[in-house]
Amino acid sequence: MKFAAIIEYAADPAKIAEIRPAHRVHQAKIKESGHLAIAGPFTDDSGALMIFEAESKEEVEEILRRDPFFQNGVFASWVIRPWKAVMANVDVLTRNLLVP
Repeated sequence: MKFAAIIEYAADPAKIAEIRPAHRVHQAKIKESGHLAIAGPFTDDSGALMIFEAESKEEVEEILRRDPFFQNGVFASWVIRPWKAVMANVDVLTRNLLVP
């Protein structure tokens, strides 16, 4: 089942920049495991949207709690909701990705 996680960051741009490399390593690992479909920050860096493939909301929360952003206080809060994809334009969705 897919889940959308809408995450709010703490208002600490220096900490976000400092921890982001470790956060991206974590994201790459969960992407490789098949749990992360797509992720990225909002353009104002106030938070992020992540789409997961998981068995439950609790599994997504467990993944988020292992993230260096959570462990270092960057994730201020989140909302996780079951999500059903019904249509996608893969070309548009993947245009300009930082990491393919």
